Amino acid sequence: MDKAAGTGGKGRVWTGRVLSAIALLFLLFDSVNKVSKNPYVMKASAQLGYPEAVIQQIGIILLVCLILYAIPRTSIIGAIIRTGFLGGAVATNLRIENPLFTHTLFPVYMGVLVWGGLYLRSERVRSLFSLRKEDRSHTQHI
Repeated sequence: MDKAAGTGGKGRVWTGRVLSAIALLFLLFDSVNKVSKNPYVMKASAQLGYPEAVIQQIGIILLVCLILYAIPRTSIIGAIIRTGFLGGAVATNLRIENPLFTHTLFPVYMGVLVWGGLYLRSERVRSLFSLRKEDRSHTQHI
């Protein structure tokens, strides 16, 4: 985790860590259930149109995302890959016409946790996504 800078740095970083931990715990729960072929997960995945043969592979991809996101040096790569995965989850839920706020947008909520946690705990991410002009001046070389 990057060092906090400025006022409120420690609180911001700890809030980011908590958000990231929530995202990681959900990712761990989801991936382990897929890898272990939990019957409930297998049934739910079949209802989404996924064949049983690919569920473990999806779980392994999720585990890789979890590891990348958990390691500070690779957390941005993990978040990017996870975001792509979440986009596919939104598309899947739209395709089968699941309810919007409870099912279809749930991956978006997870994305907010993933990126919100990373934004709050990482100076690198804050500098890339800064809303203030003066904060972006040092990122011109990126």
